[in-house]
Amino acid sequence: MDKGKRTRFLVVMSIILVLLLVSIIITYKGDTHHETVKEAMRDAVLHGENRINFFGLSVNPSLISAYLVTAILLVMALIIRIFFIPRFELVPGKFQALIEMWVGYFDNLAKTSSPHLNSVLGAYVFTAGSYIFLGTIFELFGIQGITTEGYSISLPAPLADINGAIAMGVFSYTFILSGGVWANKLKGVGLTLKEFSLPISMSFRLYGALLSGMLVTELVYYFITLSFGVPVIVGVLFTLVHAVVQAYVLTMLTSFYYGEVSEVHEKKPKEKKHKKAKAVAEV
Repeated sequence: MDKGKRTRFLVVMSIILVLLLVSIIITYKGDTHHETVKEAMRDAVLHGENRINFFGLSVNPSLISAYLVTAILLVMALIIRIFFIPRFELVPGKFQALIEMWVGYFDNLAKTSSPHLNSVLGAYVFTAGSYIFLGTIFELFGIQGITTEGYSISLPAPLADINGAIAMGVFSYTFILSGGVWANKLKGVGLTLKEFSLPISMSFRLYGALLSGMLVTELVYYFITLSFGVPVIVGVLFTLVHAVVQAYVLTMLTSFYYGEVSEVHEKKPKEKKHKKAKAVAEV
């Protein structure tokens, strides 16, 4: 891009930004929050106020988010399987290369962590990683829900609720336990139970990371001097970083511990006592 085109581009972008800023200032009608920043931060942690009516039940908005994310993943998988996979070619296009890279990463992770028993590990870490990634960036779409009090709120990430994070951690730990039982029977149970703190660490790592990003975004949003565009940048950056990091961390930990407990430990043959006694006598 030459100097003249660069100058025109900068001028156009500057005009657009000025117009956006002027329109925001003109249409601003004062504080429209129905709750204080203290109430918003507390509700983000405890989820006691902004609840949604779900078939007559007052539920946490994160539950609705979890159902929507699950439905989106199932529909996407069905569409890809029916309309795209039969058309895959030897020389992949952009979409095929993206799918192969996404699936191949988790498949290689499973084979590297558990070379002896990985038939279902790859499928599980692929599903868990996809759910965490999509569930985390889900809040960026700003899908609205109506609370029982009539207010409109953006649905949060499913794992921003402690219940969702604990469910993911316990389910991953149960999957690790199944690998230990499959390979080593009762000994595998002992190997898995030895890491009793694993589901707690995985659950609170997910919950803490996602909650911190949401709290920072809420805090920035509630200050008028920072609420013009800054929350968008902060929210997108925090969300994308957490989506990638948390999907990687949980799938990596699950694969590592699954490979550790599912490794077959061969029993060492016991030496007979009379052979030992004979050897001692000869000495």
